[in-house]
Amino acid sequence: MTAQASGAHLLLSSAHAMGVRVCFANPGTTELAIVRALDSVEGIRPILGLFEGVCTGAADGYGRLTGVPALTLLHLGPGFANGLANLHNARRAHTPIINIIGDHATWHLRYDAPLTSDISKLAMWVSSQVIQVRATEEIPRSVRMAMEDACKPPGSPVTLIAPSDIMEAPAAGMARGGEAFRRAALAEVSSGMVSAAAQAAAKGNAVLLLGGNALGERGQIAAARIAAATGARLVMESYPAIASCGGGLPRVERLAYFPQDVLSQLGSATVVLAGARAPVSYFGYPGEPSELVARERLIELSQPGEDAAQALEHLAELLPAGAAQITPSPESEKPALSGALTPAYIAEAVVAEIAEGTIVSIEGSTCGGPYLQRAHRARRHRVMTNTGGAIGQGIPCGLGAAIAEPASRVVCVQSDGSAQYTLQALWTMAREALDITVIICANHRYGILQTELRRAGAHLDGKASASMTRLDSPRVDWVSLARGYGVPALRADAVETFRSALQMSLHTTGPYLIECELP
Repeated sequence: MTAQASGAHLLLSSAHAMGVRVCFANPGTTELAIVRALDSVEGIRPILGLFEGVCTGAADGYGRLTGVPALTLLHLGPGFANGLANLHNARRAHTPIINIIGDHATWHLRYDAPLTSDISKLAMWVSSQVIQVRATEEIPRSVRMAMEDACKPPGSPVTLIAPSDIMEAPAAGMARGGEAFRRAALAEVSSGMVSAAAQAAAKGNAVLLLGGNALGERGQIAAARIAAATGARLVMESYPAIASCGGGLPRVERLAYFPQDVLSQLGSATVVLAGARAPVSYFGYPGEPSELVARERLIELSQPGEDAAQALEHLAELLPAGAAQITPSPESEKPALSGALTPAYIAEAVVAEIAEGTIVSIEGSTCGGPYLQRAHRARRHRVMTNTGGAIGQGIPCGLGAAIAEPASRVVCVQSDGSAQYTLQALWTMAREALDITVIICANHRYGILQTELRRAGAHLDGKASASMTRLDSPRVDWVSLARGYGVPALRADAVETFRSALQMSLHTTGPYLIECELP
């Protein structure tokens, strides 16, 4: 430790005393006092990301699993802006995160230096609170405010702006001991809400739309009891933050993506919201509704911030006991076990091979949809998805999950287009020797954009449409990219090659990447 504690020492020691153990960092000049303090404040693990979106995405994955905020350390407004997309996803996932953003020295701000920006305005979009540190003596209280707000149900990112001169200024000492924070207990749902939902479910033709902790083991077991008693269908929101799957848990349909498909999937059912938001169209399509369930057919059992699992348990107690087993939904078609790789086969192989306790991070529709159709047949595991739709989330989120639970293997099932946004995460995986299998589903195109163009009646052979949606000229060499970042890699273009590579990767110490060549 330095002879004199600084504001940076006080900030980090206060965070540690309140339960912080990890800092995902991409610092610059205005954060160097905090970098130096990391040498002296024991117990906070600094992890370097080569891009700020890697840091924020990793903090999201870490917080989803632990319920404890990680720190991100980002450089001024532009550095923070580079991480905004994954903080948008974290906000939608209700993930507790503390963003530490270094700012110019307070006396330097009036000169409008090249990197000066209005950090508060940038941060407000993705933060439940933005806290400006104005003096060293304010630091412990500011950190406590940030921790309390980040951990307040249902959880959220919070941003703390730390001017460089205050971080460098002498402080009275370092924080010792204190209350460790984690995401607080969810609020209990009123008995009136439970009774109303029970009456709606008992009438039949009901859908339980599950989100939040309703997608944990307790919530799903209670939902299965309700379904057995009433015939209600179980559906998860399209992009849940984290869901338990397999190992005897019920098969839960995934809410469709396109509005016409949602309307068909839900039909005239009464939709009981258990920790999920009311379904709305992802985008506004001419002639299509934005709200996909009429309000008179919506019953709110619980909302984010409330204990959906407990509410489902209470609801189940109000209904007559149902059959021991639910009639299963029709199984997804099993793919051929030889020949060219398909998304269905990739999903099938992952379902068959992953061990109990695996964490699967999904991004992209190519293999994400097929995987979630089959996940109920796997051993018990958890799945994270792209909650906010900002791409570049899947691999960093898996990185953070591996830091949170080093005893669990992480598998990232990732489309190749969105993987390019944060592929720098591979370097951090290699540096930290994390047990992660990255599966790149390489169809060399932006598949979702091509689907949207077809839906709009456009021709994909148009010069602009082709150039904006195809990624095959030149084709990205993921094996070379991975090896360049220090991650062993292999290319598979047939089911036999992929199955062998997957089995090997799941028993390899450290990260491994498999590039799957798809038609």
